[in-house]
Amino acid sequence: MPDPNATVTEVDGRRLRLTHLERVLYPRTGFSKAAVLHYYAQVGPAMLPHLRDRPASFLRLPEGVEGERFWAKRVPPGAPDWVRGLDVEHHRETLHQVVVADLPTLLWAANLSCLEIHVPQWRLAPQTHDRLIVDLDPGPGTSVVQCCAVALAARELLAQDGLRAWPKTTGSKGLHLTVPLVETPADRVGDYARELARRLRLALPELVVDRMAKQLRAGRVFVDWSQNSSAKTTAAAYSLRAGAEPGVSTPLAWPEVESCGRPEELAFTPDHVTARVREHGDLQAALTEPATAGTLPD
Repeated sequence: MPDPNATVTEVDGRRLRLTHLERVLYPRTGFSKAAVLHYYAQVGPAMLPHLRDRPASFLRLPEGVEGERFWAKRVPPGAPDWVRGLDVEHHRETLHQVVVADLPTLLWAANLSCLEIHVPQWRLAPQTHDRLIVDLDPGPGTSVVQCCAVALAARELLAQDGLRAWPKTTGSKGLHLTVPLVETPADRVGDYARELARRLRLALPELVVDRMAKQLRAGRVFVDWSQNSSAKTTAAAYSLRAGAEPGVSTPLAWPEVESCGRPEELAFTPDHVTARVREHGDLQAALTEPATAGTLPD
């Protein structure tokens, strides 16, 4: 049914019809669809470079985080003709996926209650990757504090190989380290990620696990090297997360990782993040600069 209270607005010359703005999407905090749109409008300039040329996967929650949720990848019927798409080959089919190329597209997606935005570690074609992800997932009995200890060890190992990493929270419990690369064959990136996870386990045997089995994860941090598969996606920097409260995958400065002593220190709300962007800009802006791209060791 059409929303009689819909608002029509213009963003960068594109006409958007925003609907059900009063709908509460996070009941625990009262965070509404209007607040989601406002958040993405505020962080859009910092977020968009991390989405450019990457096919997006959206976690849609039309009724909010307590309702039905589903993944959306295709450009949907009725999408504006200015929404850019990219044909992506999956196992059994080719999907025409959305590329979030500009602020109107970002807000169009947010208006569809696409709370989470995930992207792969490649642009335009999955055969070569331009990013390596070190995904640190705390097991039972651990938290982001232990993830920080592993992140510091990972930073040192990466530096030995001539690579730089930028940290961010997952917006849930863990950490992501993003390493910019020159275009590198996907298999080579995956092999390096797996070997890095092994090296971390050897360096921190009481803290790190690099095998998938969940029964091994208690008291340890799982280094999920599989996130570097071309088929996998990761929550983008500045993406909201669809937990009970509106967390954000938040770029960090390394001193924040070094000093973290409590999980609450690295838990950020949308208001926190917009304030951080106003004060510091995008802490991961260098990721998109060609000069920072590293080369994997032979």
